[in-house]
Amino acid sequence: MDKKTLLDLSWDDFDEHRDPRPARSQFDDVVERAISRRGFLGGALAFGSAASVFGAGLMSSTTAARAAAHGGFAFTPIDIATDFAIHVPEGYQHKVLVSWGDALWSEADGAFGDNGDLDVAMSDKVFGENTDGMELFDVDGKEVIAVNSEYVNPKINLPADAEGTPRTADEVTLLKNLQGVTIMEVAKGDDGYMVVKDSPLNRRITHETEMTLSGPLAGHDLVKTKADPEGRTVKGTMNNCGSGKTLWGTYLTCEENFNGYFGATGEMPAGDGYKRYGIGGEGRYAYEKFDPRYDISNEPNEPHRHGFITEIDPADPTSTPIKRTALGRFKHENAEMVQAADGRLVVYMGDDERGEYLYRFVSNGVWEEGTNGGDLLDEGTLYVAKFNDDQSGEWLALTPETTGMALPEILAFTRMAASAAGGTTMDRPEWVAANPLKAEAYVALTNNSKRGEGATNAGGDDMGVNAANPRETNRYGQIARWVPANDDHAADAFTWDLYVMAGNPAVYDNAYGGSENVTAGNMFNSPDGMAFSSDGLLWIQTDGDDSNEGDFAGQGNNQMLVGNPETGEIARFMTVPNGAEVTGLCWSLDGKTAFVGVQHPGGSWPAAAGKPRSSIVAVWREDGAVIG
Repeated sequence: MDKKTLLDLSWDDFDEHRDPRPARSQFDDVVERAISRRGFLGGALAFGSAASVFGAGLMSSTTAARAAAHGGFAFTPIDIATDFAIHVPEGYQHKVLVSWGDALWSEADGAFGDNGDLDVAMSDKVFGENTDGMELFDVDGKEVIAVNSEYVNPKINLPADAEGTPRTADEVTLLKNLQGVTIMEVAKGDDGYMVVKDSPLNRRITHETEMTLSGPLAGHDLVKTKADPEGRTVKGTMNNCGSGKTLWGTYLTCEENFNGYFGATGEMPAGDGYKRYGIGGEGRYAYEKFDPRYDISNEPNEPHRHGFITEIDPADPTSTPIKRTALGRFKHENAEMVQAADGRLVVYMGDDERGEYLYRFVSNGVWEEGTNGGDLLDEGTLYVAKFNDDQSGEWLALTPETTGMALPEILAFTRMAASAAGGTTMDRPEWVAANPLKAEAYVALTNNSKRGEGATNAGGDDMGVNAANPRETNRYGQIARWVPANDDHAADAFTWDLYVMAGNPAVYDNAYGGSENVTAGNMFNSPDGMAFSSDGLLWIQTDGDDSNEGDFAGQGNNQMLVGNPETGEIARFMTVPNGAEVTGLCWSLDGKTAFVGVQHPGGSWPAAAGKPRSSIVAVWREDGAVIG
């Protein structure tokens, strides 16, 4: 397959191309298993027109009727859209805050030309492409947003005659600089929020920014390279997807599909870890042809230095980012930090690939308010989640005793450790969100078209249906939630249910129509980003199929919905341009403005003409009330 075709693949399809795995779909089998599984969803799961009995995990028919009236939400839900525009409810306004290529410093004014070409010398002084996870911070009364730029689209980043393939080292540098993290001050003016150009807090962090490795893997032979024989200093953070915020006010950026940046111009090194992480062959962006650091034939350990959670201090532009290896190496989606009953830190994390796992880190030490707890992230225990059919669950510790692996190996090859411990394979665990009002957490399981009898993940683990992932060929996804024992996030036991199974009731009269809180008026597919607002409502963002055809007929463009955890009600709040996903959400300090990411839009949004540009959109109520 040539480079041009590789660029057309989604990250999932890119992985599948490198390592194809078998999959079968037997709908009758999954129906039989789901119906016979006692306790599933708190009752009997019935399909089609048969009687349906839902427990506390889903909605009763009375609640469904209330949902139809959209009770409990401070807005009128909107319809689907299929156009190239942003839509929000009546009584709300929106404007673009910043778009790919916008200058963060005055010296880069006009760097993004009318044709969308960008001088490489200015490429690290503008807002990056494909915005993703973001968080807002209070820095001495100033509002500062830290936001990821997950990946690039070379077909629009590079000059037209490049046809999406970098031809020089400078063009590779351009692509590197448009990714990573942007830190920028924002302020509210007469026309709403804007970026504070030239703020001393503004910063770009790219694939070339120097960082420190910390934790038990730092200095180990697995992370030593020719350029860094000590194994403690690494360049760059890459494919930054979801995010997190520490209790002491720093930013956690999460490295997801890092594997696609590496290629081999010569012989592949030996080791099972490369295949499990989808590393090998030709890189997605041809970095390896111009930078030996990305050539596995030259630097076999360089991929072991990526796939971590990186901590960044948004208040100090001179600080060195730290890769926290104790949190494990995999395709991190986001990092949701909470505090256990005894004061220890707990970080929930998903590994976004078909059939991979949900994780938890529990620190050894206790965090005290008002202190910097970063070092607590270097010592603790990783766990993988096991979801049982009876709606119980347990966190399985990843230790040398449970995995047969040394601790540095557990952290470098966390997927293999999770397999050895016996975790539950999940339908692409994406964002985790913890309810601020009670001890419970949610994980978006976005989809898994390969789920089915006889299917396996990249490690050969069974990917047949299980209680938390009950549908074969799952194109719609679901959201699972769990309550830790004794309301303590450090407890090893939990109970769980499914908050929602996404689906299309206009097409299917069975499990693929979704759970009872999914209706023709709020249906969606592929839940991805999630965040709780201060009032305890769950905001759900989608990254799915917006063709509006076949299985997805009537679902329109990707969208952001709001869910009520107590009633199960879900209502559509926002739709984005066709071709885009909604990704990243945070609120202003006063809670009156929501900042929402719009990634890879189609058409020429947000401008009337020119290249499509990923952007952050500010949304607020016309009456000035709090929305977050």
